[in-house]
Amino acid sequence: MDELQEQKFREMTETPVGRLICKLAFPCIISMLVTAFYNMADTFFVGMLQSNSATGAVGVVFSLMAIIQAVGFFFGHGSGNFISRELGKQHFEEASNMAATGFFAALAAGGLICILGQIFLEPLARLLGSTETILPHAMAYLQVILLGAPWMTASLVLNNQLRFQGSAMYAMVGITSGAVLNIGLDPLLIFVFDMGVAGAAWATIISQFISFCLLAAGCARGGNLRIRISRVQRSWFYYGMIIRGGLPSLARQGLASVATICLNHAAGPYGDAVIAAMGVVQRITMFGASAMIGFGQGFQPVCGFNYGARLYHRVKEGFWFCVKSSAIFLLAVGVLGIAAAPNLVALFRDDPDVIACGAAALRFQCATLCFQSWIVMSNMMLQTIGRTVPATFVAMARQGVFFIPLVWILSAALGVLGIQIAQSVSDALTLACAIPIQLRVLRQMEQLPGPDSVSHVSSI
Repeated sequence: MDELQEQKFREMTETPVGRLICKLAFPCIISMLVTAFYNMADTFFVGMLQSNSATGAVGVVFSLMAIIQAVGFFFGHGSGNFISRELGKQHFEEASNMAATGFFAALAAGGLICILGQIFLEPLARLLGSTETILPHAMAYLQVILLGAPWMTASLVLNNQLRFQGSAMYAMVGITSGAVLNIGLDPLLIFVFDMGVAGAAWATIISQFISFCLLAAGCARGGNLRIRISRVQRSWFYYGMIIRGGLPSLARQGLASVATICLNHAAGPYGDAVIAAMGVVQRITMFGASAMIGFGQGFQPVCGFNYGARLYHRVKEGFWFCVKSSAIFLLAVGVLGIAAAPNLVALFRDDPDVIACGAAALRFQCATLCFQSWIVMSNMMLQTIGRTVPATFVAMARQGVFFIPLVWILSAALGVLGIQIAQSVSDALTLACAIPIQLRVLRQMEQLPGPDSVSHVSSI
């Protein structure tokens, strides 16, 4: 262990928990806010084309981007959770092996998505929920986005591995640089070069490539684990640990994509305006929750390091600190969102039908936004400490177990109103399940041996 790694270990296991989480969370929050903002940038600038079909196309393809992100988070969280626990145990060889294995596996998976997507482009666009009027715009956007799949997945792996090593600042620089570039390229390519919706896609993948390069450079600095192809492992142990650590993320992100597809299909009979409205609401609520997620990301490396070092009291202290802080924040954001809902939707699509539908849906979702403080923090902690089964269930519940059947049942029973309230009902049911699951794990953690114990227990 070199001097920088020793210094990082002491910081992660000895600094007061609240102060440490805030320090690590700040760059994560910035990254999440900027990322959410540039995710909305495509919707904003494409909305200026004065076409509900073009705006709807961005919302439709968003579900495919969620699949690409799901793959990146699967390998990123799967390898990152393992890395943070191993660094907490001061097992640096195993951590280095995992860093390389997770990165190159994600790069290969992204390449496979690109090839298969290009081959089945039109069927894929229809599967994602394109109507006949949306289809040409969706295919133009989708064809370009698929080209960036390899480095989009690999970027997410590097970002998460850096975060889990306690180097959130390097991750922030890589993510925010690409995001700012995307915001600048969108109007240039869409309007100046008259590329339309395809210009938004090119802006996205170019900016993602710049992020990828900067994140790769960050891995060679500050005592971080370097990515070397010679350290790629073919042992099932490493891939098994990626699956254990990454399955909740794959379930959460993958089902979010499936949920968006179901939402688009359920909204389809009511017209392009409803599809466009729900796509706008998704982007806005993502932005609202992004700061809270960034705050939780500051907790994850603290959780992983201290769980690996068997300092369980610090894990529990960090969890409660994050839940209380994020609940207060989300309650305030929810109140503001309810008050300003029509104006927020109008920023993206100044169409009376889109505003009316979107404002109602946004208000329903803002009413239950604070529920995510417990849901997300519980999921992050369970995943980081290796509790795969409960973490996967909580991850699946909000967008999968509850939302997917609800959006069909409620839309059939209540029409557009059912589509608008489906996410809020799902949030309430997910919270009801997550509370007892997390409390049980916290009680179990009290029985684990501490750092001075002779025996070592790696999981609850």
